[in-house]
Amino acid sequence: MGLDDITARVRKAEQDAGRAPGSVDLIAISKVQPLERVEDVLKAGHRMFGENKVQEAAGKWPGFRERFDGVTLHLVGPLQTNKARQAIDLFDVIETVDRPKLARTLARLKDELGTCPDLYVQVNTGEEEQKAGVSPDETDALVAECRELGLPVVGLMCIPPFDEEPALHFALLAKIAARNGLEKLSMGMSSDFETAIAQGATSVRVGSAIFGDRVY
Repeated sequence: MGLDDITARVRKAEQDAGRAPGSVDLIAISKVQPLERVEDVLKAGHRMFGENKVQEAAGKWPGFRERFDGVTLHLVGPLQTNKARQAIDLFDVIETVDRPKLARTLARLKDELGTCPDLYVQVNTGEEEQKAGVSPDETDALVAECRELGLPVVGLMCIPPFDEEPALHFALLAKIAARNGLEKLSMGMSSDFETAIAQGATSVRVGSAIFGDRVY
């Protein structure tokens, strides 16, 4: 599809949902993409990107940030506690806070370093054993603990089961966010981001539809 096509679809979905123009951010998921493809998207003016792994981001983004101003980088993959310090240095947003131990580690580092990225709690809306994220029933407690620790929790993130109707999961995430006073909703990927926007997404995560098939 390419960046222009996806951006146009995001804007049309905003309009169709009665949302304000530009109210939904497009996060270009650049994991496992060749550097030249990422550079092309940067040269086209896009500045919001997502990575799955701390190590991969560390090898890719410091160099790009020296050359391109205004990059915002989101961590959208699972975060191990032993990578948390490096993640704080690299990322502007961590979307995958999913357990109290990680929250406590981030809080300790925030106090030590005097800084912390914006945080999203990842919710496993389908309660899938193989998938990261806190269960819907335990989300309120984790959000409350993050706030007690002084962490900057701004929203929720989810990845619905691939074989279920995504709208139900997006609606559930929006409901949990509303009752916790959280404004940001990271939900929707290449196959379902228009549905996510209709359900209130404030950011959508699109990878191969922008960059082409991933090169592993």
